[in-house]
Amino acid sequence: MKTYSITDIGKRRTSNQDFIYASDQAVGSLSNLLVVADGMGGHNAGDFASRYTVETMVDYIENAKEKRPIPLLSAAIHQANDFVIEKAKSDKSMEGMGTTVVAATIGDDYLYVANVGDSRLYLIDKGIEQITRDHSLVEEMIRAGELQRKDARSHPDRNIITRAVGVRAPVKIDFFDVKLEKGDKILLCSDGLTNMVEDEDILRIVKKSGSLEEAAKHLVNEANKNGGKDNISVVLAEF
Repeated sequence: MKTYSITDIGKRRTSNQDFIYASDQAVGSLSNLLVVADGMGGHNAGDFASRYTVETMVDYIENAKEKRPIPLLSAAIHQANDFVIEKAKSDKSMEGMGTTVVAATIGDDYLYVANVGDSRLYLIDKGIEQITRDHSLVEEMIRAGELQRKDARSHPDRNIITRAVGVRAPVKIDFFDVKLEKGDKILLCSDGLTNMVEDEDILRIVKKSGSLEEAAKHLVNEANKNGGKDNISVVLAEF
């Protein structure tokens, strides 16, 4: 497996509250690990929440006896959720912080995914398929038939998420597993990319790029060219 990751502050933000992690080497019993977290909260709370969540997850996975990918990802996210909640209780400046998280690992030709919030994972082969499902107000409105998907990108409440790490315990996590074929590409990203770049354009950029690095940098540049309204994080992997 090959990986490339990049995070960018964007054009409008004064700090980067995204935090990313990508290892194509073993992390504990996992053969590899990919994570994107998009923090929320005032001052430094958002960037602390995302970094603390990812670091807690990695530390947990490195030391856990559990070997099954989904239970391991689940336990790591629950641990991070508890730690972020406790930190917010003990430090007033951190009150109200939280973060999205999307995490993935590949083992035995399968991709195992966990997500909370609206950071996404896509599978890219001949086409592009969103594997995760956004935990957001606009996604709920779409599923209820109250909003057309084409209008979601410009909706004033598009940044309101309905689940996050660090808000309440226990955290509710979605899990997915996908059979992979040789050459499949996996994209994990924050909404700073997906709010700025259409899925078809993401597919076009990834397909025409000569390497994962070229694709990731092109995706960030495209998001910034289209306004760069938020931090932009991209983790790409090729199976």
